[in-house]
Amino acid sequence: MESFVTTFDTVVDDALFWLSDHAAFIFDGIRLVLEGLYHAVLWLLMLPPFWAVAAVAGLIGWSALGWGFGIGGAVALLACAAMGLWPETMQTLALVVAASVIALAISIPLGVLAGLMPRLDRALTPALDLIQTLPPYIYLLPAIALLGFGPATALVATVIVAMPPAMRLTALGIRQTPNEFLELGQAVGASRAQMFWKIRLPFAIPSIMAGINQSLMMAFGMVVIAGIVGSGGLGETIYGAIRTLDIATSINASIAIVVLTMLLDRLTQAAARTK
Repeated sequence: MESFVTTFDTVVDDALFWLSDHAAFIFDGIRLVLEGLYHAVLWLLMLPPFWAVAAVAGLIGWSALGWGFGIGGAVALLACAAMGLWPETMQTLALVVAASVIALAISIPLGVLAGLMPRLDRALTPALDLIQTLPPYIYLLPAIALLGFGPATALVATVIVAMPPAMRLTALGIRQTPNEFLELGQAVGASRAQMFWKIRLPFAIPSIMAGINQSLMMAFGMVVIAGIVGSGGLGETIYGAIRTLDIATSINASIAIVVLTMLLDRLTQAAARTK
C-alpha cells in the first residue's frame, strides 16, 4: 500500500513538472486572460470615487430592499473607506465578480444540460461531490504550480469552488418543471426550443438565482483563503495581519468582508424573489 501511494505521488508530481515544462505557454496565456479580466473589473470599480460607489450601492439596495437597507449598505461601504481598506475591498469585490462570471458561464449551461439529460447529471454528481468535499486549500496547490502566485491562481481556485452550487440548483430547477405544463406544451405543439424557453426556464429561474447566490457566497469564502497566494484584497490583508499578530487590522478587514458578503447576499436574494 505504501509503495502504491509513493508511486501515485510521484506520478502526480511528474505530471505537474511535465506540464510546467512543456505547456508553459498555454498556462501563461491563461494567466494573462484571467489577470486581464480581473484588472478590467478592478479598473471599473476604482474609476469612480469611493463615495460614488457607496451611493450607487445604496440606491440599488433602496430599490431592491427599501430605504433602510439602502442607507445601511451605503454607510457600511463608507465605513470600509474610513478604515483605510477601500482599495482592498474593491480588489476583493473584483476577484469575486470575475470568478463568479467565469463560474456561472460554465456551470449554468452545464446545469441546464444536466437537468435535461439524466445520464449527464449522474456523471457530474460524483465530480461535484468531490469538489465540494475536498478542502479548498487543495485547489491552490496545482494552480500555484501551473500559474504561479497572484490573482490568476485565486481566480482558478475560486471558480472551481463556486461552480457546484449553481450547477446543482440549475439542474434541479430544470428537472422540477411541473409535468402538467410540459404536457400542455406538448398538447399545443410547442417545439423543444419553445418548451425550454417558455416553460422550463421560467420555472427554473428561482432555483437558478438561488444557485447564483450560493456561488457568490462560496466565492467570497475562497477569495479570503486565496489571500495566501498573493491575490491581493482583504484576504491578503488578513493573512498579513495574522503573520504580524495585527489584531486590529484583521478585525477591520473581517468587517469589510462581512459588509461585502451581506450586501451581495441580500441583493441576490431580492433578485431571486423578484424573478
